[in-house]
Amino acid sequence: MLHNQNNTANIYIGLMSGTSLDGVDGVMVRLPDPVDAAAADADADTDTGMQIIATAYIPFDPDLREQAMRLQQASDNELHHEALLANALASTYAACVKKLQADASGQTVHAIGAHGQTIRHRPELGYTRQTNNPALLAELTGIDVIADFRSRDVAAGGQGAPLVPAFHRAVFGRAGASSVVANIGGISNISVLAADGSTRGFDTGPGNVLMDAWVLQHQGKSYDANGDWAAQGNVIPALLNSLMDEAYLHMPPPKSTGRDLFHPAWLQGKLQGFDAVSPVDVQATLCEFTALTLANDIARHAADAAHVYVCGGGAFNHQLMQRLQALLAAQSCAAVVRSTAVLGVAPEQVEALAFAWLAQRFCLRLPGNLPDVTGAAGGRILGALYPA
Repeated sequence: MLHNQNNTANIYIGLMSGTSLDGVDGVMVRLPDPVDAAAADADADTDTGMQIIATAYIPFDPDLREQAMRLQQASDNELHHEALLANALASTYAACVKKLQADASGQTVHAIGAHGQTIRHRPELGYTRQTNNPALLAELTGIDVIADFRSRDVAAGGQGAPLVPAFHRAVFGRAGASSVVANIGGISNISVLAADGSTRGFDTGPGNVLMDAWVLQHQGKSYDANGDWAAQGNVIPALLNSLMDEAYLHMPPPKSTGRDLFHPAWLQGKLQGFDAVSPVDVQATLCEFTALTLANDIARHAADAAHVYVCGGGAFNHQLMQRLQALLAAQSCAAVVRSTAVLGVAPEQVEALAFAWLAQRFCLRLPGNLPDVTGAAGGRILGALYPA
């Protein structure tokens, strides 16, 4: 079922560049009115109420990726380097918008929701930083831009993340059914969509970030396609136990994390004393680490879930998906692990769609956060407007 197909005011673009630092995903989508979405057939598993008009992906060039990686750690002249990165990102985002428009036959877009690139996330210190130049993006595209979605939630005492559970509830939630949406990007987070209509969510720990760094270091590849390399190795139990000792993993939600904690130097510290191990066995252990942190939290917070729907790059890692299913079964959790594609939404499009949806929420002056998820003092309108 599609809604409001002739209402151009409901056409939005969402742009997302995540912790994996591989590129920007863009989507042009016709969104239903919130009232229409609530009236959608709750029994139709694939009825999201959205009409995806066009999708695009623009990879980061190596220099841009290197700039973004450099800013993950404290360095000299950071303000200058961040400003240059923000400009480069805006140009890349604009290229993505141009490709969407070229594929969309002249559709009129109401607004762009642009997440920006997270370079620091320290809600415990009262800030989160997603670098971007939304003013330049508005100038380059001639479209209103909504950006800086996380800061208002942090200002209200929240984590500023994850913000996607509200979108997951609106799009994937079904009355009387318990399910989990697991977003496995650089960092993993889960949205627990309980049968009673309540929603919880938090970052579970690393997603692909450590696996990507390790395969780059040892094989010169940006990611482990299908998890094939990890599948060739054997898990190192003592190393897995050391990884699982990280205090963050045992904190109660609300909580969020990022590259500020889980980065190559953190992994190197955990590898002290494991000098003789094979790189492929380390990769297998990192894959198991991501799967186990997810399985533990799903079993702990959503033991009755019938389904775990996976989105993000991790949905394409067959080894990771298989290990997640096996580890859930080992904890007597009967949930079936599948990608969000079975719900009619490609896993690589979900986060970009979420920020299109958040842009709509801003334009309608509706809250975009869930206080039960982020810990904020209440619902808040998220984002800031940069008019065309």
